[in-house]
Amino acid sequence: MLDIDTRRRIDSARDTLVGIVPDPKGQVEQITIALIYKFMEDMDNQAEEFGGKRKFFTGDFARYSWSKLLRSGLGGHETLNLYAEGILKMPENPGIPPLFRNIFKNAYLSYRNPETLKMFLKIIDEFDYDHSEKLGDAFEYLLSCLSSQGDAGQFRTPRHIIDFIVQIVDPKKDETILDPACGTAGFLISAYKHILSANKDSKGNSTLTPEEQGRLIKNLVGYDISHDMVRLSLVNMYLHGFTNPRIEEYDTLTSMERWNEHADVILANPPFMSPKGGIRPHNRFSVQSKRSEVLFVDYMTEHLTPTGRTGIIVPEGIIFQSQNAYKQLRKMLVENYLVALVSLPAGVFQPYSGVKTSILIFDRTLAKRSDSVAFLKIENDGYSLGAQRREIDKNDLPAAAEFLRTWFRSILSIPSTKSISSIPSIPSIPVTPSTKSIPSISSNPSIPNSLIVEKEKIAANGDYNLSGERYRENHIRRSVFPLRQFEDVCTLEYGSSLTKENRIDGEFPVVGSNGITGYHNSYIVEGPAIVVGRKGSAGAVALIEQNCFPIDTTYYVKQTNTNQSDIRFLYWILKSLGLSELRGGAGIPGLNRTEVYQTHQIPLPSLEIQKEIVTEIEGYQKVIDGARAVLDNYHPHIQIDPEWQMV
Repeated sequence: MLDIDTRRRIDSARDTLVGIVPDPKGQVEQITIALIYKFMEDMDNQAEEFGGKRKFFTGDFARYSWSKLLRSGLGGHETLNLYAEGILKMPENPGIPPLFRNIFKNAYLSYRNPETLKMFLKIIDEFDYDHSEKLGDAFEYLLSCLSSQGDAGQFRTPRHIIDFIVQIVDPKKDETILDPACGTAGFLISAYKHILSANKDSKGNSTLTPEEQGRLIKNLVGYDISHDMVRLSLVNMYLHGFTNPRIEEYDTLTSMERWNEHADVILANPPFMSPKGGIRPHNRFSVQSKRSEVLFVDYMTEHLTPTGRTGIIVPEGIIFQSQNAYKQLRKMLVENYLVALVSLPAGVFQPYSGVKTSILIFDRTLAKRSDSVAFLKIENDGYSLGAQRREIDKNDLPAAAEFLRTWFRSILSIPSTKSISSIPSIPSIPVTPSTKSIPSISSNPSIPNSLIVEKEKIAANGDYNLSGERYRENHIRRSVFPLRQFEDVCTLEYGSSLTKENRIDGEFPVVGSNGITGYHNSYIVEGPAIVVGRKGSAGAVALIEQNCFPIDTTYYVKQTNTNQSDIRFLYWILKSLGLSELRGGAGIPGLNRTEVYQTHQIPLPSLEIQKEIVTEIEGYQKVIDGARAVLDNYHPHIQIDPEWQMV
C-alpha cells in the first residue's frame, strides 16, 4: 500500500515540473527517467557495500553519476548540461543491461530551466532503490496521473476495472499471458499479482517453486506500438520484481513477425482510434477491415490457444455497427468464442472520455459447451461517473464477478454432449456482506442487470447484435396497448449543418445536443418538435415548443402518420426508453438510429387515449415543478441564542 511520504514525494515532483512540463505524460516520463537514473547509483552503492564492484557509473560514465550531479558547488547550468548529456549517452553505457538501454532509448531532458532541475533532482534524491511493494505501488500511483488521451486513442484503464477482468478470466501459474497493446503493463502486473495471491498457503506464504516463479515471469508478454509506453511498461514491471520483462515495441496490427505466437490468456484494452484512411493491416486476419477495433478483436481470436481465454474492453461500435466487417466479426465471436458481455457505464474513463464501452469475455472451452451468452449491465463501478471519479458506496462489480464465476461453473458441470440451455437455472448467488452496499446481480433473467440469451436468438436476424437490452423481454415492450415497430410510428432524421457564424439573430431557435445555441431566420421543423441528441449528449430528448432549426449533432423526430400519434405522447415515450444507454463509439459517444429502431418498439393506443395520457403526465409534472420551486425558494432561518454553547 502506498505510504503518505512516498505519495507526497511524487506529488511534489509533479508540482515542480507542472509549470514547464504541462503534459501529464511528459511529467511521468521525466520522473521515470530520473528515478531509474538515481536507482542505478543506489545499486552501485549497494554493490560496493557488499564487497562488489560498481557497474553502472564506471569509466567514462563515472562523471555522470547521481552523486556528481548533486555535489555542492556545481552550478545550475553545469548540473543541467551534465544531466542532459548523461541521459542522452546512457544507451551507449556498456555497463548497463539491455533493459536499461531500452528505458533510456530516445530519452531526453525536455526543459532547460536550471532552478527547476535542481529542485526536481533534490526531490528524486529522497527515493531509495528497493524491490519492495512500496516502490511498485509508488510507480502505479505515478502512472495513475496519466489523464490524457494519446495520439492513437490510448486511455488509461482504471485499476479496479483491470482487476475485475483479470478476476473473471482467472489466469493460472503455468499459462502464457499476452497483452498486445500493453500501455503501462497494468493488465500484466494485475495478472501476476492475481496468480501470486492464488498460490499461497493458509499462512500467506507462496507455494510457487523457484522454477514455477521463473516460468511465470517468462510467461507474461506485452507489445505496444509506442516507445514511450514501452519505456513505462519496462520500468513498471522492473519495479514489481521483473529483472528482464518481456515487453516489445511492436505494431500488433501491421507486423507479422510474431503472428504465429499464441497465448493461453489475452488481456487488453487496445486503442480504438483508427487513423485517417484506416489501418493498413496484413492479409492474415480473418475479418477484412481497416478499423482498429475490428482488427484488435480479430487478433485476440486468432492468437488464442485451443483452450484459451480473453478479457478485452471494446467500444460500443463492436456491439451493434451494421457494416459487414462488424457483423462478420460478431458472428465469429458468438459461434466460437463469446461467453459473456459486461456493459460498463459511460463514465468509466472520465475525466478524459465519456466513451461507452463493454467487456467481452472469450473462452473457447466454454463456448463449445454452451448454447447461450451471458449479458450483464454495470450501473455503478464503485466510483462516481463524473470528472472527479470519487469513491461511492455502490458497486456492482463484486456481484457481477460472482455471477460469472457461477455461470462458468454451471457450464463445466454438465456433460459436454449437453448444452447449458438444458439447465433450468443457475443457483442463487450469495453476496458476502461488506462495508459497502453491493447490489446483488441475480441469475434470474428478470433482474434488470443480468440476462442469459441463447445464441440462436442472437443469430436470428443475421446481424448478431450484442446489445443485451435488445433481448430483454420484460422491458418497456410490456404494454396493454399494441406495440408498433419504431419506424412505423416515427423516424429520427438528421439535423442540418450550420456554422457558428450563420447562427444569426432571428426568430427560430437553433437546437444542438446541448440545447438552444442561437437563433436563425429560418426553420427546419415545425413546433412543437422533438429533438434527440446524436453526438455529445447522445440520447437526450427535448421538446421544443416552437418552429426550430436542429443542427447536425441532433436528430429530430418525424411522425410517420400524424393521424395516429400525438407529438407530445411520443416525447414522453422517447424519454422513457433510456436512449442514452445505446450511445457508443470511440471518441465522442454517438447514438446510432438503426440501433434505436432495432432495439425499441412503441406502444400506440388510440389518439384520444394518447392525449389523455399526456394530459395526466403533464398534470403530474406541474405538481413536481411546483414542489421544486417551493424547495428552491425555501430558506429556513433558525434563531440562534447567543448563550448557546458553540461546539
